[in-house]
Amino acid sequence: MSVQSAAADVDIDLRQLFASLARNWLRILVVTLIVTGLAFAFAWLATPHYKATTQLKIQLNESSYTRPAGTNEDDKPVLDAEGVATEVQVISSSDILNKVAEDLNLGDKPEFNDALDMSPVSWLLVTAGLKSDPGEIPLDERVLQKMRDKLNVYGVEKTRAIAVEFSSEDPELAAKIPNAIAKAYLAYQADAKTKSNAAATAFLGPEIDELQKQVRDAEAKVAAFRSAQSDLLMGGNNSVLATQQLSELSTELSRVRANRASAEATAERVRQALQNGGSLDAVPEVLSSDLIQRLRERQIELRTNIADLSTTLLDNHPRLRALRSQLADLDGQIRIEAQKVMRGLLTQAQTAQARENQLISDVNKLKAASSRAGEEQVQLDALQREANVRRQQLESYMTSFREVSSRKNYLPVDASVFSAARVPSEPYFPKLVPIVGAAFVGSLLLMSIITLLQELFSGRAMRPAPGARLERIEQVAMPAMSAPAVEPESAAAATEEVEDRRADMESELEPKPEPEPAPAALEEAAVVDAEPMRSSLGEIDVEKAAEKLIASGAARAIFVSPEGDEAAASAVLVAREVSDAGLRVLLLDLTASGAASRPMLDSGLFPGITNLLASEAQFSDVIHADLYSDCHVVPVGTADPVRAMRAADRLPIIMQSLTTAYDLVIVECGPADAHGISRLVGDSTEVFLSMLQADDEVAQAAVKLIESGYPDLTLVTPVGHETPGNPVPGRRSAA
Repeated sequence: MSVQSAAADVDIDLRQLFASLARNWLRILVVTLIVTGLAFAFAWLATPHYKATTQLKIQLNESSYTRPAGTNEDDKPVLDAEGVATEVQVISSSDILNKVAEDLNLGDKPEFNDALDMSPVSWLLVTAGLKSDPGEIPLDERVLQKMRDKLNVYGVEKTRAIAVEFSSEDPELAAKIPNAIAKAYLAYQADAKTKSNAAATAFLGPEIDELQKQVRDAEAKVAAFRSAQSDLLMGGNNSVLATQQLSELSTELSRVRANRASAEATAERVRQALQNGGSLDAVPEVLSSDLIQRLRERQIELRTNIADLSTTLLDNHPRLRALRSQLADLDGQIRIEAQKVMRGLLTQAQTAQARENQLISDVNKLKAASSRAGEEQVQLDALQREANVRRQQLESYMTSFREVSSRKNYLPVDASVFSAARVPSEPYFPKLVPIVGAAFVGSLLLMSIITLLQELFSGRAMRPAPGARLERIEQVAMPAMSAPAVEPESAAAATEEVEDRRADMESELEPKPEPEPAPAALEEAAVVDAEPMRSSLGEIDVEKAAEKLIASGAARAIFVSPEGDEAAASAVLVAREVSDAGLRVLLLDLTASGAASRPMLDSGLFPGITNLLASEAQFSDVIHADLYSDCHVVPVGTADPVRAMRAADRLPIIMQSLTTAYDLVIVECGPADAHGISRLVGDSTEVFLSMLQADDEVAQAAVKLIESGYPDLTLVTPVGHETPGNPVPGRRSAA
């Protein structure tokens, strides 16, 4: 059995454990009363200490009448948690504490000066060099250290309030000191604001004088520049006159160019109409002439008359010919008038061209003048900007100076005391009832725990688990239903055999000489019938094999199956039998085909030993529950066997870990030899040879194992038992 199994057979007897309290009640009561008496004496004789608290509110105390101009409620700074913490550090600073100590003459009080009224015990310790002499430390440092030990300044959670807490042996002093600290803090803030205000006044005065001089110089430069540049005149829209004239001439030039282009285009259309003999009615300028309009009216009248007379007279009638002659004269006159209109348009275009040339010349002159004016304007703007900046800075400084001067006699402090400390009437230490009660309960509880631990560690409160040992003995001694009963002589022989095997295992750990050649009898057994081998080694069934493992207390069982996968059923059946007996059993399948684990899991796709060797999984990933018993199984796995075998040296470590966690580890090795199982053998190991039928192959495998150092080889056969994976009716069908 493993250590875990032995530990699981032990339980705590709670009745025996708590009965120890009744047996030792006198000792517990005496110690409790002694501790309670000491606590009572300490609380009765201890010097009482009093505590008082002053609370300050951190806020901006500016009113709407004293607030600087240009600011409002939204402009004031927000006091966050960091700001309150900063004020806490200021209140507990050495400067404020030293000032309070000087004002209250704390150095003259023995409570704050250890050098005054030193007790005989302290004097002896100082004389013997076991304690430093308080007189060697400066008085200010001694008082400051004592004040810090008794002072507690903290910010009240989720508020902008600060509490100043102080404890002292004197109740009046316990109230005076926090009030004095609060007063010194308010004075410190007021003094800091006064110094800041004075520094601002001292800075702003000379700066204002210097700025006034600079403003006068800048404005003088602007005036001198304007008077020196007489042609830098300003027009409308706050622009230089030359620039404004250039803009107007550019507009006029664009209009003249447009008129010239329109006149030239119209004259060209009239010319084309006259040259091509086309109609002049499409030219608006021709039709707009009054003479041409009258000639057109006359032409229309003559055509009307000709049309009327053509209905009654012949074409050669003198009257018709006269009318046609007049109509032809009218057409000639219209063309002559159109030519006059064309010449007028040409003259208008020439006039516009001359005007355009004149405007271009004027524009070029104004461009040069505007360029010069622009440069001068840039210089003037620079001078004006400089003067404006100086003037604005001067006005800002003068406003600040007036505000600082007006606030010289009124500087509100950003804190106020809203709860002053009062003289405490009762001490906060020592509290007689709580101290005595806590001492009584604590000592009683501590003595009870010590008594229980003594009883527990002594082993008197431990007992075997109910029925555990009896059940184990019954499972070991109970024969299988189909197996004969075990005689007492055979049990004694089995016990002696276990002792012999343990001695053999211990001897195997020592260096061994080279194995000697096998005896002649064993060599002959490899070629003779296997029946004598079965009788000499002793063939047992599954139940006997399980009983042997339980009785011997083996930690490992190695199964070799020379006949292949069918013989691997022995390891599965033995594992289930031992598991049903109440032991924690694990079967490790090292066969190539998974012959042992497949019928236990109904699948070969679970991760197993190859995945563990290949570092693809952990122990918790490769250990699975048997579907038909309480034992666990580690299958072959799904990793690459070649890669897994590269880490075969880890098998002893894995076996040691599994042996520590389980009562019995059964390994099915398939048709392996002695060299193959050498890595798996350890302390308390049993080697079994699975056999289906007695043949030469089994006999030769047994001989080789015996020759290789396994003389205690046991033959086991699964014949006569059900096939693994098919549960017997009435037994469990799943884990």
